[in-house]
Amino acid sequence: MRAICLHTQRDITSHPLQSTDLPLPQVIDNTVLVKISACGICHTDLHIIEGELPLKRSPLVPGHQIVGVVEKIGKGVKSVKPGHRVGTPWLSSTCGHCAFCKEGKENLCDNARFTGYHVNGGYAEFVVVPEDSAYPLPDVFLDAAAAPLLCAGVIGYRALRLSEMKPGKRLGLYGFGASAHIAIQIARHQGCEVSVFTRSKHHQDLAGELGAAWTGTAEENPPEKMNSSVVFAPAGKLLHSALRHLEKGGTVALAGIHMSPIPELEYKYLYEERAIRSVAHSTREDVRELLNVAAEIPVRTEVELFPLADANRALQKLKRSEIRGSGVLVI
Repeated sequence: MRAICLHTQRDITSHPLQSTDLPLPQVIDNTVLVKISACGICHTDLHIIEGELPLKRSPLVPGHQIVGVVEKIGKGVKSVKPGHRVGTPWLSSTCGHCAFCKEGKENLCDNARFTGYHVNGGYAEFVVVPEDSAYPLPDVFLDAAAAPLLCAGVIGYRALRLSEMKPGKRLGLYGFGASAHIAIQIARHQGCEVSVFTRSKHHQDLAGELGAAWTGTAEENPPEKMNSSVVFAPAGKLLHSALRHLEKGGTVALAGIHMSPIPELEYKYLYEERAIRSVAHSTREDVRELLNVAAEIPVRTEVELFPLADANRALQKLKRSEIRGSGVLVI
């Protein structure tokens, strides 16, 4: 099968991803072979490719926002059948018996394995995934539109919950890429007033189209302070701005898997019971809930499509914040 592989971590501008012919992956018990139609690109892919996260295998097929059709099932698979359309997210598998798994915190499992990181992902024509990581997709979404929901959407949904966002309150979003453009639709659906902080004019324009009450840069002051905020951009300095714009008793959720160093922080910005939460991965229940909520709204994902062979170029555009909404590779 055709796949895009990473052999050596280096800057995306040097075109580190290479087109490769790999053997067709084989199903084993409780796994599913998926013929891929679309795979979203993500900042986490960039963090892996450029070495900000350690490489777990080489060669690696990146990609963890996978949409496709079940081609074959292994022994013991009951929830899906050949011909079913499914999506596969970042979380691939967990141990199921550690303290975190038993407490419903499987996203914190020490033995968790992630799609496109520990196991090969979706920058390819086929992938084998555990049955538990093959989620039936709502019919309301076309393949390319569904792909961003599987990480950008899920992480945004979890980050909103951890920010303690409440209907009728003010929410701040820092950075307005794939996750934030989905999160704003969920927040607006739940009755929140949303302010968006981003340097990009075309991202500000999209935020306005999706219902933002105010848009500006992180250096500007919104009309009122936020009750909750989510920082999506992987820039540690944005935490200062988020806390400066945060009301007493508010919470800032940091949604990235990687972030640049956070500069020294004066206590006065954290005082008055302001809280900081990090967001680590997501649970299977997060995925199921997000897909249901997204279909109910329904969420409109903005996507820019790229052929699989253009993965390097797509990720370069992502790094330069030149993609409106989400980038999706079409296989």
